[in-house]
Amino acid sequence: MGWIVALIVGGVAGWLASMVMNRDASMGIFWNIVVGCVGSVVGNWIAGPLLGINTSVQEFSIMGLVVAVVGAIVLLGIVNLIQRGRVR
Repeated sequence: MGWIVALIVGGVAGWLASMVMNRDASMGIFWNIVVGCVGSVVGNWIAGPLLGINTSVQEFSIMGLVVAVVGAIVLLGIVNLIQRGRVR
């Protein structure tokens, strides 16, 4: 059951991050889920040691969603930097 929650939270986090980074038109639901789930891992990797926040996307929480969105934004910023040579 936890993987279903992870996919839903990952999809929402990826969609919110793509809206912030103006990439929503070029991404479908599959890529939103992928970016959200990978962004959650990146966000936990960043927030864990720096802020002492340990969340899981498999159990829904607002802090977990925020960490996933921030991680997805960082991930999309890196992708934009590689593809376009600039963050936005």
